[in-house]
Amino acid sequence: MATVGLLHPGEMGAALGQVLRDRGHEVLWASSGRSEATSKRAAAAGLSDVLSVETLVERSEVIFSVCPPHAALDVARTTIGSAGLLVDANAIAPATARAIAAERDSSGFVDGGIIGPPPRTSGTTRLYVSGARASSVAELFEQTAVDARVVSATVGDASAVKMTYAAWTKGTAALLLAIRAVAEAEGVEAALVEEWRLSLPELPAALSRAQRSAAAKGWRWIGEMEEIAATFAAAGLPDGFHRAAAQIFGRSS
Repeated sequence: MATVGLLHPGEMGAALGQVLRDRGHEVLWASSGRSEATSKRAAAAGLSDVLSVETLVERSEVIFSVCPPHAALDVARTTIGSAGLLVDANAIAPATARAIAAERDSSGFVDGGIIGPPPRTSGTTRLYVSGARASSVAELFEQTAVDARVVSATVGDASAVKMTYAAWTKGTAALLLAIRAVAEAEGVEAALVEEWRLSLPELPAALSRAQRSAAAKGWRWIGEMEEIAATFAAAGLPDGFHRAAAQIFGRSS
């Protein structure tokens, strides 16, 4: 069993922390500067409050960063100097993951990408990991609701899986929101939705899901779309799809 530090327990992070705690690991978090809502989530998940990030970093053998993608680099920097293994489980571009690894030393870093909802039952949530010590991270989740999968020993590969997956799921959600806005502006939304019902019956429900998700989480997805755009650009492909998606989520949140 390991001592695991969690920076910072939002909905996904708290759920991961509870899975690890239920597995028998000690899971630490730091309440200093965090909101009352975060404190309630951490308490409900049974996490141990060590008050300060400095104490968490000092005591943890493994540190998980689960935060909005725009904050990933700054959060990682709070762990520099720690002997603990940093697992960045954020929605970031492979290049961002490699930049964090370079600052921290890649031997003390594992790249991660989460696909699925906060883990409650088995079969819904996968944690992809890559890097020289990826297997040791996957072992933490053995016999839990989190399906931890080692992609490779190369930092950036797990993030690439996350980026290419979310490019479709969240990118197409943004496209639906944009199409609906154009139809509304042209005064043909009702006619479009009726045509969808007749010829593409899955789209009205997909639009409703996109609207609900964007209203609740769109602010988090802006940075994720920008990271996906950077991933496309690094591969020599157009990045405009997901830069536009970031603007759509900015309008929706």
